[in-house]
Amino acid sequence: MTKLDIFFDKLRFEEKSLYETAKKIGIQVNLVDSKSIILNTEHMSSNNLDYGDIILQRSISHFRGQILTSCLEMLGYNIINNSRIGEICGNKLLTSLILKKNNIPTPKSYFSFNSDSAFEIVNSQDLEYKPLVFKPVIGSWGRGVFPVRNKEVGKMIIEMRQESSSPFSNIYYFQELINRPPRDIRCIVLGEQVIAAIYRYSSNDEWRTNVSRGGKAEMIKITSEIEDIAIKASKAVGLGILGIDMMEDENDGLLVHEINNTVEFRGASIATGIDIAKLIINYVDNVNKN
Repeated sequence: MTKLDIFFDKLRFEEKSLYETAKKIGIQVNLVDSKSIILNTEHMSSNNLDYGDIILQRSISHFRGQILTSCLEMLGYNIINNSRIGEICGNKLLTSLILKKNNIPTPKSYFSFNSDSAFEIVNSQDLEYKPLVFKPVIGSWGRGVFPVRNKEVGKMIIEMRQESSSPFSNIYYFQELINRPPRDIRCIVLGEQVIAAIYRYSSNDEWRTNVSRGGKAEMIKITSEIEDIAIKASKAVGLGILGIDMMEDENDGLLVHEINNTVEFRGASIATGIDIAKLIINYVDNVNKN
């Protein structure tokens, strides 16, 4: 029997659903609060930790999840998603580079490493004709994401960042604002299989499409184009349990703009009627057995 541990730092619908589903199908499962874990160097020589045959990493905190995954991999644990996937998908800059390197359609993105060079990016663009989006390199749920439709707004964002004490405050990431419908596409991919796809519509007073910000989810048909791009993107970062986000550019077609490492699926489950939690647990069980 597979022994599964689900690591979390905040119990959401997804973690509860995965836990209850695993119990129903006879998998020995535990919920483990990653905030409570203590490791020490002696575990390297005599690992007396008692975690499962396989670990499902669901920590929201990028750094907590990433460092903990790396530590446990060194101790020989099999973790989904692995640390390489977490490193790439948790960092929007790295994600953009990997997508481009693998010839996966993605919006043009700009990176700079201090405020002076960030001002150069803003000053060099015709923002009224082709706006930008400012995004923090690390982050989720659309937090800290701003449209930059003129130079004044761009300079205000940079000046605001100059006041930040974050170690990432001098890393600037801008992406072209895509001329799209008021929606994007979220695909949930397990290994090389797209199991669900939805439109995420922005709410009336919000341009971001995150369901956490009031966005509406709607089931869509998984076309061969959507499937092809989603699987290529998954392979580029490393196969696992992923949320591939795409936008529909009126000129360039589908563009992948983000990949989620600990994908939320409540909205997709409701919109599609698919038991996504069960499919994920079955996927984890099969990975462990193989």
